[in-house]
Amino acid sequence: MRAFYSDQFVLPLPPGHRFPMAKYRLLRERLGAELPELVLDAAEPASDGELALVHTPSYIQSVVQGTLTQAQQKEIGFPWSPAMVERSRRSAGATVMAARAVLLGGEGVCANLAGGTHHACADQGSGFCVFNDAAVATRLMQAEWGRIHKHPLNVAIIDLDVHQGNGTARIFARDTQVFTLSMHGARNFPFAKESSDLDVELPDGCGDTAYLEALEQALAELDTRFNPSLVIYLAGADPHEGDRLGRLNLSFDGLEARDRRVFDWAWSKRIPLAFSMAGGYGHHMTDTVQVQVNTYRVAYAYWRRWQNLSLPA
Repeated sequence: MRAFYSDQFVLPLPPGHRFPMAKYRLLRERLGAELPELVLDAAEPASDGELALVHTPSYIQSVVQGTLTQAQQKEIGFPWSPAMVERSRRSAGATVMAARAVLLGGEGVCANLAGGTHHACADQGSGFCVFNDAAVATRLMQAEWGRIHKHPLNVAIIDLDVHQGNGTARIFARDTQVFTLSMHGARNFPFAKESSDLDVELPDGCGDTAYLEALEQALAELDTRFNPSLVIYLAGADPHEGDRLGRLNLSFDGLEARDRRVFDWAWSKRIPLAFSMAGGYGHHMTDTVQVQVNTYRVAYAYWRRWQNLSLPA
């Protein structure tokens, strides 16, 4: 199974900054040691033209040139640096590469070791998100699919980060070929929510049973309302009970069951799925990384199923 990384670009953050930059390197190291079947490749950067399928040219140039206002940079949550620009390009590029591999390359399941930057809108970044990787990948796959097929590409974005995918919802608000599903904490960031095609708001302290029941209902509703040919899944680690920012109470087992349910839903319909890691801010960084490693173990089992489809009878 292929997965794309961009952790070689480390943001120079000030001491005490709450973003856990090291989790990406730790995840890659653990996957390399514990899941040797995984093929880890460095992501290519998304070009200005690819980013412009979603983001305004003026915003892209402000990011690239470092001319965002102080307020815009504060909203992103990172100080500007060349590494911020390159990492953001490659995080978007990793989801593009994963989506292309599953949709056009026959991989079935593929991953981005970062990504899930769902707070970024067309003309601004927010909440540690500079460019919206799922949106860029969706727009580019729609274009590439359209060169081959006569019918448009339907994409379902299943966002199970603990924070609402407000940027994604705003970007695709009028696109009937994209279905945005966000399951998130009702009282968590962003405090001014957008309208996804399906929003499922969860109370503080929500545990495994209630969460999985809500997910089951959400997937059933998605089933009745939309017929995707590609799924992009944001597998946030921040619903975990040990997360500093999550406010939910899911166990390791509960999050693994969440992942199995999403992968199983896509597999049952033979819908290729690309996934990204999204948020995770554990009191212990090792807990965040463990949630993500578990997601990869689940994903690999479903990737194997896809490969069995192509074996001769």
